[in-house]
Amino acid sequence: MSSEFRNTVRANLAKPEVRANFYRAMDGLMTRRLDQFPDKAELERLRTQSMAIRANALSKLPELLETLEANLTRNGIQVHWAETPEQGNQIVQAILERHNAKSIIKGKSMVSEEMGMNHFLEALGIECLESDLGEFIIQLDGETPSHIIMPAIHKNRVQIAKLFHEKFPDIPYTEDVDELTQMARRILRDKFYATTVGLSGVNFMVAETGTLCLVENEGNGRMSTTAPSVHIAVTGIEKVVESLSDVPPLLSILTRSATGQPITTYFNMISGPRKPGEKDGPEEVHLVLLDNGRSNIYSDPELLATLRCIRCGACINHCPVYVRIGGHSYGTVYPGPIGSILEPQKAGLDVHGELAQASTLCGACSEVCPVRIPIPSILNRLRYDGVRRDTANTNTVGSGKRRTLSEAATWKTWAWAATHPAIYHAGSTLATRFKGMLPTNLGAWTTVRSAPKLAESTLHQQVKNLGVDHE
Repeated sequence: MSSEFRNTVRANLAKPEVRANFYRAMDGLMTRRLDQFPDKAELERLRTQSMAIRANALSKLPELLETLEANLTRNGIQVHWAETPEQGNQIVQAILERHNAKSIIKGKSMVSEEMGMNHFLEALGIECLESDLGEFIIQLDGETPSHIIMPAIHKNRVQIAKLFHEKFPDIPYTEDVDELTQMARRILRDKFYATTVGLSGVNFMVAETGTLCLVENEGNGRMSTTAPSVHIAVTGIEKVVESLSDVPPLLSILTRSATGQPITTYFNMISGPRKPGEKDGPEEVHLVLLDNGRSNIYSDPELLATLRCIRCGACINHCPVYVRIGGHSYGTVYPGPIGSILEPQKAGLDVHGELAQASTLCGACSEVCPVRIPIPSILNRLRYDGVRRDTANTNTVGSGKRRTLSEAATWKTWAWAATHPAIYHAGSTLATRFKGMLPTNLGAWTTVRSAPKLAESTLHQQVKNLGVDHE
């Protein structure tokens, strides 16, 4: 792993308060998810059904996207295609300029984080205000999300209370969660009506009807998509499903896997701008469909499963590595197990390939994934792609870039010895004879563990002593 990644992890491990916040939050989320699935058979049936829905959509992705665009256009929604985050930002900029908008109010959107939209627009002098409570908190503190569902989960209520008091000194100090929430609502309420353009993400896009589905708890998503006169939705191209009947199973397993809720407070179905005679709703609705490497992932049958993700965050909540190092250690928009397979494929193994190593391969992520993404298998594939020599046989960006001469020579030597029994036996026997010379200090590994010790004799010798004829 790079020194930068190591340094970030080391720095975050030295923050006991943040680590305690993560432990407490993840324990609660895992318990609530477990409570939502008392019938294991029903859970497994729903997981299989959800996997099939997402796999079916991906198997028809080009056709469904064409159908989606046709039906969205028929409904009056303007569709824009962006191959890169830069193109996506330029599309949003053009819409804002056309309406002479100097500010934008945002519901929660991880794809806008992926696009770096806030920095892009703020550089143009356009104010971006996050209306999701978690996003609002980290925006106040100048941070990035540490979790895809709960962006401020690394903070506790005391830290948030101090932050609010620092940023809004005229408001009385309180550590009461309900009062803090009400305070944020009062601050944001007027912004919804004073802003021309609202922005949101999308959870599912229904090709059959041309409908955009948005799942949320706070109502800020509904406000962002209805109060301003222009609504811009941004999302990845993989979020499409074939029919409206595909949505209920996905919604059911999404909310229960994400926050342990049977259903969220709000489920928005956006099917077009305000029609003549209607009293509310936006006058324009735009959808920006971002590729950003997803087509390349789509081209590989094994890596394609990455795109099944419905962004519930269950893999993150159950990851022992994430719980210890926290979301900011990854240095990417998507942290945890899903980030460790998605980010290297988007940006390249030469940029984020080290994330594929930041896993114990315990398999907890794949055991809870609602759409059965084989995350450990994909991690192994990315590790292999990072060091493989036949890079012409894979589309993975940055393949072969993590190959080092020392590691390649080590494995080549091992392979040669393992295929020459006499050499292997001589080497292993020699190792047992001089086992006392092995170092006991192996760096960070032995600060909390005992150094491994070689046995008194090799396995072949032990078997032979038992009278077993291996020949």
